[in-house]
Amino acid sequence: MDEGGSRLRRRVSVRKRDRPSPGSGLAAGSAAEPRQEREEPGAGSRRRRTAEVPPLENNDSGEDMFGDYDSFAENAFLAQVDDVEQQYMQVSERGKHAAGRSTDGRCLESGAAAAGSFAGSETDERVKTRSRQEDVSAELDILYDVPSSQVLYFGNLQNPPDDLGNQYIEERDWNASSLKTLNEELPQNSIEQHQQTDDSPSRVRSGSEENRRKSLKEHLKSAMTGNAKAQTPVFSRTKQLKESLLSEEISVAKKTIESSSDDLGPFYSLPSKVRDLYVQFKGIEKLYEWQHTCLTLNSVQERRNLIYSLPTSGGKTLVAEILMLQELLCRRRDVLMILPYVAIVQEKISGLSSFGIELGFFVEEYAGSKGKFPPIKRREKKSLYIATIEKGHSLVNSLIETGRIGSLGLVVVDELHMIGEGSRGAILEMTLAKILYTSKTTQIIGMSATLNNVEDLQEFLQAEYYTSQFRPVELKEYLKINDAIYEVDSKAENGMTFSRLLNCQYSDTLKKMDPDHLVALVTEVIPNYSCLVFCPTKKNCENVAEMICKFLSKEYLKHREKEKHEVIKNLKNISNGNLCPILKRTIPFGVAYHHSGLTSDERRLLEEAYSMGALCLFTCTSTLAAGVNLPARRVILRAPYVAKEFLRRSQYKQMIGRAGRAGIDSVGESILILQEKDKQQVSELISRPLENCYSHLVQEFTKGIQTLFLSLIGLKLKFSSKKSRQEISRWAAVVPSLPTGGRTQENGPIHEEVRPPRFLLHLGIATNLDDICHFMGGTLFGVQQKILLKEKSLREITVEWLSYLTEKGLLQKDVVDKSKEEIEYSFHITKLGRASFKGTIDLAYCDILYRDLKKGLEGLVLESLLHLIYLTTPYDMASQCVPDWMIYFRQKVDKDIVNRLYLSFVLYTLLKETNIWSVSEKFNMPRGYIQSLLAGAASFSSCVLHFCEELEEFWVYRALLVELTKKLTYCVKAELIPLMEVTGVLEGRAKQLYNAGYKSLMHLANANPEVLIRTVDHLSRRQAKQIVSSAKVSATNPKEWSPLSCPSACSSPPRTWVLPFCEYSGPFLMPISLFIPRV
Repeated sequence: MDEGGSRLRRRVSVRKRDRPSPGSGLAAGSAAEPRQEREEPGAGSRRRRTAEVPPLENNDSGEDMFGDYDSFAENAFLAQVDDVEQQYMQVSERGKHAAGRSTDGRCLESGAAAAGSFAGSETDERVKTRSRQEDVSAELDILYDVPSSQVLYFGNLQNPPDDLGNQYIEERDWNASSLKTLNEELPQNSIEQHQQTDDSPSRVRSGSEENRRKSLKEHLKSAMTGNAKAQTPVFSRTKQLKESLLSEEISVAKKTIESSSDDLGPFYSLPSKVRDLYVQFKGIEKLYEWQHTCLTLNSVQERRNLIYSLPTSGGKTLVAEILMLQELLCRRRDVLMILPYVAIVQEKISGLSSFGIELGFFVEEYAGSKGKFPPIKRREKKSLYIATIEKGHSLVNSLIETGRIGSLGLVVVDELHMIGEGSRGAILEMTLAKILYTSKTTQIIGMSATLNNVEDLQEFLQAEYYTSQFRPVELKEYLKINDAIYEVDSKAENGMTFSRLLNCQYSDTLKKMDPDHLVALVTEVIPNYSCLVFCPTKKNCENVAEMICKFLSKEYLKHREKEKHEVIKNLKNISNGNLCPILKRTIPFGVAYHHSGLTSDERRLLEEAYSMGALCLFTCTSTLAAGVNLPARRVILRAPYVAKEFLRRSQYKQMIGRAGRAGIDSVGESILILQEKDKQQVSELISRPLENCYSHLVQEFTKGIQTLFLSLIGLKLKFSSKKSRQEISRWAAVVPSLPTGGRTQENGPIHEEVRPPRFLLHLGIATNLDDICHFMGGTLFGVQQKILLKEKSLREITVEWLSYLTEKGLLQKDVVDKSKEEIEYSFHITKLGRASFKGTIDLAYCDILYRDLKKGLEGLVLESLLHLIYLTTPYDMASQCVPDWMIYFRQKVDKDIVNRLYLSFVLYTLLKETNIWSVSEKFNMPRGYIQSLLAGAASFSSCVLHFCEELEEFWVYRALLVELTKKLTYCVKAELIPLMEVTGVLEGRAKQLYNAGYKSLMHLANANPEVLIRTVDHLSRRQAKQIVSSAKVSATNPKEWSPLSCPSACSSPPRTWVLPFCEYSGPFLMPISLFIPRV
């Protein structure tokens, strides 16, 4: 072993000797066993000295740092060692006779204590054995933070099971090497004395006691000297050069960014290491021409806001990533990336975690229950926040309230067109409007594949616009009517030209089962290429998958048979042995369905199998088009409908955009199957422009304009004393009465008679009518107000909704100035309003929630969690549940209460059993719906928690809801929760890792991906690397659990379910007042 390894082993040995236990004292004494010792004559004397042995020299240095002293701190340390040794020697003397009869290797410790009574040859064997013990103990101590499975793996490397015949030879070699290592550690004259031991066994017996004591002291002094003189490990010269080069390139990039030079540095103002990482992690060696053009735009160089639009699969995300890295590494500011769905957030976290580790920034997840508000403030490393729309809004609110919105250098919004889609679009609009209003230094980048009225978005975001029709793989669009296939051609008279007749020979049975010739269309590409079939409904997905498999030949079973068998096995593992019967029949053919009825674990496994090529055909709903990236050679649209609604142009473009895989296919194909009755509508669909993007801020009033007004008045702007003048000057154009301390703006001095206070100033974003109207003018609704509400002015709309919130008790008006003709009012938020705002409660339910919680206090039942679960069951999901509950059909009760109670039974059973399959069977509910219910309940529980934190009367709920929210969030055993904090690790994988010995976050962070593959079943190398990278990010940046999230609505249609009453034979003590019909 090299010198560093010897030094490390020596330190470990000294640390073990310091432990005040008999075993430790023995180990310490045995390390010095080779020294010759003899006891000085004299009855009862315990004095020992070295017999005819030259002075011991330190093998680290020729200088004795301690002189004649035995220890530090007035002999305290060695005195303790002496006491332990003397106590142990008394015990060992009494057991010397028994130890002398021991001949096998199982009594190593007793033999070590009575070494003086053995023959010289036995002593030699003891030295070898003890040497081996020291080496093993040192290695085990070094591997303390390594999971047990990896320790076992390293042990197997040292003792391969194949060479059992050579076990004796290997053991002898190991002993010899251990002895050699020990000899290197001990001084040379000690080794010489050991060589004399074989010649004089009697001298060893007579002098062992005295020499052991002296040897121990000298050896400890030698070890302490080595520790004191130990230097910091020196990195290799190559590594130092690489780090210095990276630092130098980042410095050059900073100067380039700050200057107006056209020199872009090694890689678009980034270090060359970034380019190398893209080659290593993503296989990207060269950017497309449009990407280069976009990154070199003047608007990008000058940090102006930008909107860019390209077709799906054009490479939009790469441009955003490079801009984010510029902000993080060169400008040293935080970045927020807003994505539409949790699955995409987790995919992006996995992809960028490796970059964060290599380049020195944090990647933080804000999705589901993850994320801390406000985020941790860091001095050195910057943070990349990757968030869903709802969590991004909460994050921006927390940054505004803590006065840190200026630390946000860049905000990137993917799928910008979602700003025009319902309540989520309203939340996204509020987020961007607040950033524009409160921070003039934050750059906003928006990207989308389906934008039309870009001018409105440009005016709203004050942004430049860039677009291109580039697509790495050519896309050909086709329409199928009966047996004929037409190619979409915008130049043709009716928008399409005849292409070919479908050549297929169908039996009468097959014609009846497959009138649209789906089997013929998919068999033209599978199994060698991939195919997606979009279906109108979830049930249709399952039926089409089964139908196709019935008519596929048995040759398809042989294609990648082993991999498909592994997929089935993995699905069973994550579902406790359960498997959907439809998937069991279709996966052997390489076919599967994909929709929200599956659990997230099942969807993830199927997506991975599809990406790896084990599955070649997905029958799916339209949600796949907006989710994770799963391209295909051919995309087939089963019908021009989503449920019962006709396709929109944007939906159609997203679906067909999945056709064509860059780097794999040379062309992509899309085929839309239609009937004669839909021909006219489809003709308009393929020829008309994309739908316009309109604001939903007023249309979704409870989650839109009402929530916006509460946050504008309720958020407290916080300025430090150093920045107050500058910030208030920026606001002075809007609120001229604010103090500016004599500072001037571009348009002149403002109110210099009042200086700002030295303490922190707390101001709302907008607290009077003029300020709120001014803010509304800067929203997308303000831009489009003349189109959306012609009959009312923006001021009238503002007054109307402020009055409504005041009447509801969420706001209060204060008179500011009566001297003018029109009385001026300012607004402040009430306790109920603040609770609703802080808890992100839908204002449609805030009154009901308050009333339910108040009534719950009258008789809160804590015998079980059922009462709390009822109170935290989402209100919006109750409308989707229609239980077949016969006993309640005979009573006049509130339908919403009954539905919520029914869902609370489902959640209660799920928390007890934690098996989604068994609960799905008991309640006859799709397992995907139950998982959505669980996620919605966890989110709503966290909202209720924050609601209660703002109202003192609900103090009792605070502690109770914290634990309940955690249970609803994870719904697993407690020991699996730390592993599930790692991005991409769900319940099934967490169980595998835990059983393999990876029981903590540090175990995963210290894991070797190659060993991880061997110790965890069905884990690919890419997955192992992502898990380790994410664990390292989490270990360096511990995720603090923060249950601030908005409940997400489930899109499943109402269903009829039967409640199994036999499951609830126990006492149900919920207050009967909850079921009294409301008048």
